[in-house]
Amino acid sequence: MRRHLLAFAAASALIGGGAAAQNLTMGVIAGPESMDPHYTATGTHSEALKHVFDTLTHSGDRLQIEPGLAESWRIVNPTTWEFRLRRGVKFHDGSDMTAEDVASSIRRMQTLSGPNPTSIYVRRVRETRIVDPHTIQVVTDGPAPTLPNDFIRLFVTSTRATAGLTPENSNEAFNSGRVTIGTGPYRYVSWTPREQFTVERNDAYWGDRPHWGRVVRRELSNPAARVAQLRTGQVDMIVRVPAADVQTLERDRNISVVKAETVYVFNLALDQRENTPQVTARDGSRLAANPYRDPRVREAIDLAIDRRALAEVAMEGLGTPQSQMVTPGIFGYNPNIQIPTPNVARARQLLAEAGYPNGFRMVLNFSNNRLPGDAGVGTGITQMLARIGLEVQAAGQPAAVIFPARARGELSNIMAGWGTLTGEANYYYAANAHTNDREKRLGAFNWTGYSNPELDALIQAANVELDDKKREELLQRIGAIYTSERIAIPIAAVGSAWAMRRDRVSLRVGRSDEETYAWDVLPASR
Repeated sequence: MRRHLLAFAAASALIGGGAAAQNLTMGVIAGPESMDPHYTATGTHSEALKHVFDTLTHSGDRLQIEPGLAESWRIVNPTTWEFRLRRGVKFHDGSDMTAEDVASSIRRMQTLSGPNPTSIYVRRVRETRIVDPHTIQVVTDGPAPTLPNDFIRLFVTSTRATAGLTPENSNEAFNSGRVTIGTGPYRYVSWTPREQFTVERNDAYWGDRPHWGRVVRRELSNPAARVAQLRTGQVDMIVRVPAADVQTLERDRNISVVKAETVYVFNLALDQRENTPQVTARDGSRLAANPYRDPRVREAIDLAIDRRALAEVAMEGLGTPQSQMVTPGIFGYNPNIQIPTPNVARARQLLAEAGYPNGFRMVLNFSNNRLPGDAGVGTGITQMLARIGLEVQAAGQPAAVIFPARARGELSNIMAGWGTLTGEANYYYAANAHTNDREKRLGAFNWTGYSNPELDALIQAANVELDDKKREELLQRIGAIYTSERIAIPIAAVGSAWAMRRDRVSLRVGRSDEETYAWDVLPASR
């Protein structure tokens, strides 16, 4: 969230006395799920609340780590990091932010549970030591080379405001606005779930003065509604432009469009539990075993998927076929992993060898409002699996429905997107590929039940390896093994597009994590 002084100076000169010029209305696909920044790790939740709550470190345009509430950090010894905090930072209630607020925020994240727990970002923390009001030491369970990366999601909340809250009542307290007190560039005004989130400028912000007096993030989950409101001027800009509308909007003289590649990867994850709820024989009878546990079945599904067709047709050119769960540019990406060539005949043969010559009946679950093209990709995969003899029922659902169902263990598979938001591959592997281990705080998102001791050992080794070259080699080995197992079949990296009223605003950058912040939106030149 580094502020760009030249852009800010230009924007400041443009803001006149009119109130409208200082207001920004954004049409977004989804909003926060709570006013508690620690409630969930979902990207749209964090994106919204970062306007109110600042983080210890910041993530730059291309996910590079930058100073945030911590102005610097260093390794004291192999298991201790020291963070020096900015002086003079104020919470919105006027109180000072200190090291105790950082420590209490870490404790909250370790104890709260939600649909997508934020505990993954502090899983390595064993102890915090307050050196002085502006210095905190964080003791980890071993060498933790990526701790500053993890702390881009360490939202700092007020110790005083959250005192007395419990996991049972904290959500209500935040949602009422009573304790929605951060140090961010904007202050909480109001929130109507699934409708809109409104914030106003924090004139006491420690960084550059925000150039919008008020920001409204209006939830428009329907893509057509987002485009319509942009064209009629009801919103100044929209995010995640439907791929089908990009070229049309680019031809509109009143609209400007910004496109960018992101770190999100569509993938199809397959349940590895002994009994799985959404798979039967073709006649509806129960199968003797979960077919997804057979590597031949997983390979058949992999070979049925034509990634290039999905990227070009279902994603309408806004996708890039993907060989693994992290994108090029992410630390630990393995350039030697190849994208499989579709082979329907071989896929049918593999199913027959696995004991399913006539296929089986399955439900294909996919999000239909989370990322651009997810519904089209899910529908496309449904058709591709039918070609190899599987009877597939498409089940596209909103993110607010499908992810809780996944967490409850109700799904046999899910096609959705994952973004490696810290820029380091083990962000994905430690949370998804490692055996679910609450004691070690690993595998928090491994809902499939997959467990591989060899992979676990490599992930744990990468977690503590301070030498970048050795850690990169470990991550590439992990990627090769996990990809070959086909537990989560990578499909395509997601491209994204933003569109805005040319006479009102411009976008400084399209971020690779797809997040859109008010400080990256500038008043248009006139």
